[in-house]
Amino acid sequence: MTRRALQVTAAAFACALALAAAAAAAPPAGFVRPGKGEKCPVCGMFAYKYPDWIAEIVFRDGSREVFDGAKDFFRYYLDMRAFGGKHGQADVAAAFMTDYYSLEPIDARTAFYVIGSDVYGPMGKELIPFARRDDAAEFLRDHGGRKIVGFGEAAPELPALLE
Repeated sequence: MTRRALQVTAAAFACALALAAAAAAAPPAGFVRPGKGEKCPVCGMFAYKYPDWIAEIVFRDGSREVFDGAKDFFRYYLDMRAFGGKHGQADVAAAFMTDYYSLEPIDARTAFYVIGSDVYGPMGKELIPFARRDDAAEFLRDHGGRKIVGFGEAAPELPALLE
């Protein structure tokens, strides 16, 4: 292979890697970063100020709610109407959390949450979300915590987080 052919091949390979990385880094379909005027419907804080903690619910009609952490997300999800919501759980098309390690949006319904760690979010005690159970286990070892739970198991843990 000539030197020119090697250069072209290397450049093509580098472009392919860059495209693959960009595709992998793209947020999940439906996720939108909150704008400056969007407030958490639970606590009233501006969600955009806490990009490492963003959570979001997207409804079937295209509307959405953004949160400054998993705790407020779950408080809202469990009783939307108590916080002025016009939807119910059956109206949820997608739900997102921000993975604690990667800081990327992940599917909230398949995430793993560490309960009771020494890491606090914008509103104090927090459920810490991870896309991978291995990451949650590593975090639990490093930062304490009582246990790792899935989406459906997180709700019963909220009262302890609200103390």
